Amino acid sequence: MTIKATPIIKDGCLIVRGKVVLTRVPQNILVSPASNGSAFFGATSPSPSSRHVFSLGVLEKYRFLCLFRVKIWWMIPRVGKSGSEIPMETQMLLLEATEESALNDEVNSSETSTDNTFYILFLPVLDGLFRSSLQGTSANELHFCVESGDANVQTSQALEAVFVNSGENPFELIKNSVKILEQHKGTFCHIENKKIPAHLDWFGWCTWDAFYTQVNPQGIKEGLQSFFEGGCSPKFLIIDDGWQDTVNEFCKEGEPLIEGTQFATRLADIKENRKFKSSGPDEDCTNLHEFIDTIKEKYGLKFVYVWHALAGYWGGVLPSSDSMKKYDPKLVYPIQSPGNVGNMRDIAMDSLEKYGVGVIDPSKIFDFYNDLHSYLASNGVDGVKVDVQNLIETLGSGCGGRVMLTRQYQEALEKSISRNFKENNLICCMSHNSDSIYSSKTSAIARASEDFMPRQPTFQTLHIASVAFNSFLLGEIVVPDWDMFHSKHDTADFHGAARALGGCAVYVSDKPGIHDFKILKKLVLPDGSILRARHAGRPTRDCLFEDPVMDAKSLLKIWNLNKLTGVIGVFNCQGAGSWPMKQEAEEIPAAPSGPSSLSGHVSPTDVEFLDDIAGEDWNGDCAVYAFNSGSLSMLPKKGILEVFLTTLKYEIYTISPIKVFGQNLQFSPIGLLDMYNSGGAVEAVNCIIDVSSCTIKVDGRGGGRFGAYSNTKPTFCRVDMKEEEFTYNDKNGLLTVKLECTGSLREIEFIY
Repeated sequence: MTIKATPIIKDGCLIVRGKVVLTRVPQNILVSPASNGSAFFGATSPSPSSRHVFSLGVLEKYRFLCLFRVKIWWMIPRVGKSGSEIPMETQMLLLEATEESALNDEVNSSETSTDNTFYILFLPVLDGLFRSSLQGTSANELHFCVESGDANVQTSQALEAVFVNSGENPFELIKNSVKILEQHKGTFCHIENKKIPAHLDWFGWCTWDAFYTQVNPQGIKEGLQSFFEGGCSPKFLIIDDGWQDTVNEFCKEGEPLIEGTQFATRLADIKENRKFKSSGPDEDCTNLHEFIDTIKEKYGLKFVYVWHALAGYWGGVLPSSDSMKKYDPKLVYPIQSPGNVGNMRDIAMDSLEKYGVGVIDPSKIFDFYNDLHSYLASNGVDGVKVDVQNLIETLGSGCGGRVMLTRQYQEALEKSISRNFKENNLICCMSHNSDSIYSSKTSAIARASEDFMPRQPTFQTLHIASVAFNSFLLGEIVVPDWDMFHSKHDTADFHGAARALGGCAVYVSDKPGIHDFKILKKLVLPDGSILRARHAGRPTRDCLFEDPVMDAKSLLKIWNLNKLTGVIGVFNCQGAGSWPMKQEAEEIPAAPSGPSSLSGHVSPTDVEFLDDIAGEDWNGDCAVYAFNSGSLSMLPKKGILEVFLTTLKYEIYTISPIKVFGQNLQFSPIGLLDMYNSGGAVEAVNCIIDVSSCTIKVDGRGGGRFGAYSNTKPTFCRVDMKEEEFTYNDKNGLLTVKLECTGSLREIEFIY
């Protein structure tokens, strides 16, 4: 029999593909079919309000993954099995429906496929001027909350508050769902329809952890010089917080700082502060323009970005400043929603509630951005990192609400970026609310987790896991930014490996002279480019409903694709940190005090869509190269390799589909063996067969040991038409040739 995919409510139950997903669904819940088997869920209330909480029904016995805002700025993942475990401010909920799931099924199991696992996605979205989120109760009820953020913006119904869809592949499901919402809502765009900034493909340096707000031209020059001397120069630079002209009215000179007032600091002028108008006793750079021109010319920088907050600065702009008066700013005191304070409070927001924010009149916000960005562009700045974005959701009272105000700011920002910066050069940060996510029409990059915290050892594994899981949703709308890290740090190798798989920018925040160039050269080619994978790095399908940080048994596996290879990173994140708001279950043994060894497995099937790059004539066999061990294995598509890792250790596997050429020549490229993402160096493979020989041509990037699998030893090898020596291991078929370190594309030929 045919089972309809479109969710329905029948006999008080929500049914998806014949499975009962929710029971005790209230009568005020409404279903509106969307497209391709999806639907919107809404509800009605007898009285209007600016905030409603509606029950969707009872959720039990489904494994789930949810992404929720643990703080106002950031999401983290949580896995569980019942509605009571779903926190406030959940912005995505994915259920796994298997034979064992649910209480009662509408269809007898004997009539369904034996391999009938599918996935059910709940996305609370924007509905007019209202924003939705999910939350559970102790009675396992799944609630959705709709709120405007303005007491004067009220409704008695929310008809399209929660989007529900289902599918057999979770990655296709999230992609298709975001595309349906893109078309239906018209308020945001899928990542495939956005212009991708060029800096993503180049190594970068951010000044934040190197200097914090004490950043100055001399320190930047010293940092760039130390990278240059180590043979690994950044090609893009972010001058983070500390370059602007700001005033802290609550801190008098000579007196100690009052904790919290630093967040109430306000922007006094769009121009640079006095540090960047004089770079020291020699005053060899007298302004921002001259400084940027100098460092671009001397150090080969392609892109220089600067930081600013969405409101100007953390505390907005200074209303009394003559430079700011034309934007009609006024002092506004943020109002945090129950969701903002229901999980973890944030010191910055609590401080701004007390001291207020200098808020520009929404009708003048484009003028402010345009003035700021045109000034920066005229001084050689190529783009901006715009931070503290979720602040706007707390300022909507009297302005039409949080959704309207966020959209006004977002539209003005994107319009100014388009006008003033050529390549859509914008990095969004602290923007993990659905107000921003579903108002993002052109913004193409956003930070995917809380900051890299170099001085917090228990945060390192949480950072890696958070970004990977958050990218399941964010990666369909933006390129997730994994944040900077330190190349010389106890966890540098761990972080570097993860970023190599992330499909993201690779940038560090090293202090001048404190670098590990061995780490950096596993990420960065001699010309400063990186081997960026094609998509957002996300957990493999078998990891989506496991806790890789606290369950004491699960490894985190992250998959991605290059042009011709797949890649899987396996990370042991156990025993080195704990999720906020998450207590270990009693039945889970306490994590050991020292490094713990865990076992797991990897398979070519862990790489989604591998068939798409393998081609039609692929028989499923793969060459699998392990980066750390240097081992090469042959596996059928469903074959597995065991992996053993201790805490904070990793392994990366390049998965290269084996192609058969001629009679029985088996060949697959691996790439640069000494780079984390080896396969990212492979651009193309072609074969020329004539009467006397078979020539495999590989276009490769970078320099160093270039590897491939071959079941037969070649007669000779050429690189750029010049014969080169090569090595061949007849035990495992590893073929290796040494490439000179140049930035150009190399033509590598193996002649048989």
